[in-house]
Amino acid sequence: QEAQSRRNTLSKQIGMMKGKGEDTTTVMAEVTGLGDEQKQLETRLSELQAELSDFLMGVPNLPHESVAVGKDETANVEVSCWGRPRAFDFPVRDHVDLGEGLGQLDFAAAVKITGSRFSVMKGSLARLHRALAQFMLDVHTSEHGYTEVYVPYLVNADSMRGTGQLPKFEEDLFHVPRSDADKLYLIPTAEVPVTNIYRDMILGSDQLPVKNIAYTPCFRREAGSWGSHVRGLNRLHQFDKVEIVQISHPDRSYESLEEMVKHVESLVLSLELPYRIIRLCGADMSFTSAMTYDFEVWSAAQKRWLEVSSVSNFESFQANRLKCRFREKGDKQTRLVHTLNGSALALPRIVAAILENNQEEKGIRIPALLIPYTGFDYID
Repeated sequence: QEAQSRRNTLSKQIGMMKGKGEDTTTVMAEVTGLGDEQKQLETRLSELQAELSDFLMGVPNLPHESVAVGKDETANVEVSCWGRPRAFDFPVRDHVDLGEGLGQLDFAAAVKITGSRFSVMKGSLARLHRALAQFMLDVHTSEHGYTEVYVPYLVNADSMRGTGQLPKFEEDLFHVPRSDADKLYLIPTAEVPVTNIYRDMILGSDQLPVKNIAYTPCFRREAGSWGSHVRGLNRLHQFDKVEIVQISHPDRSYESLEEMVKHVESLVLSLELPYRIIRLCGADMSFTSAMTYDFEVWSAAQKRWLEVSSVSNFESFQANRLKCRFREKGDKQTRLVHTLNGSALALPRIVAAILENNQEEKGIRIPALLIPYTGFDYID
C-alpha cells in the first residue's frame, strides 16, 4: 500500500512537471522501479496471506469453559449409564464369528472385491442393517422434527474446509483426482455436505434452528489405526451412518445440544442396548468441537464400551469458515450461527452390538421395535 501510494503521488507529480515543461526522466525511472517493487510485494503478500490462512486453518476450536481439562480419555466425565451387561450361560462369540457362522457376514469377499476394512452383508443381516437406517430416519423425522435431505457423497475442497476437515485431516480422506478440474473428496460424514448447504447464506432468525437429517455412506482412510479394536465392523473404510445436523441461534445452541443428546439417547434406549453417555475432556474432543457427548454401547464379546455416536456443538467455529450467518428481524447487522451435529447412529457398531448382546446359542434375537422394519424377530 505504501508503494502504491508513493507511485500515485509521483505519477501526479509527473503530470504537473510536464505541464511546466520540466524534465521528468528521473521521476519516471523511480515510478518504474516502484512498479517492479510493487509486483514483488504483491507476490510476497499473496504468499504470506496463504501462510497465514494455513496457520489459522490449523488452530482448533476453543473448548467450552465447562469442559473438563485433561490429557487423555481418562479425564472424560461419565454423565449417565443405562442397563447392565448381560450374563451369558454359554461361551460368548464376537460379531465376526457370529456373522460368519450365520453365513451372512463375509469379510473375505470384501477383501477380494476391494481390500481390507470393508464388509459384505447378506440375507437377514443385510436387511437388519437397512431396517436400522429406516427406523432411525423415521424416529428423527416423525418425532424429533428433522427434515430429511439427500446429499452428494462427493464434495469439493471448499466444503471440506468449511466444516474443518481440510487442511488438517487431508491424510484421513479419500479423494478422486480429475483431469479437468480440482479433485473431489468422498465424504467422511454427512455432516460435511449437509452443513455446507448453508455456506455463504444469511438466514433469518425466524428460520432457526434448522434441523436436517441424512443417511449416507461414509468413507475414512483411518490412517494409523490398527490392532484388535479395528476387527470386523469396528472400524471400516466405508460404513453407513444417519447424521443429524442443526444450525442454531448462538444464544440457544447449548439447548440444541442437550436436545440432540436426548434424541440420540431415545434411539439407543429403544434398541435395548446397555449404554453410557460420556462428556469428553478437552484433549479427547475433535479439532472442531467446543463440547462433545459420546454414546458408548457395551460389547459383550470384547467386554468394553464402544462409541456409536458423538454429538457436538461447534459454536461459530464452522460457521466462520462457512460464512453462515443470520440476521435478527429489523437488524442490519449479521451474526454467525452455531452449528451442531451428531451420529444418530453409526450402523456397523450398532449391528455388531445387536449381534453380540442379543446372541442366543443358535441365533440372534431382534429388538422388538425393529421387528416391523425387519419382518422377522430372529436371525438363525
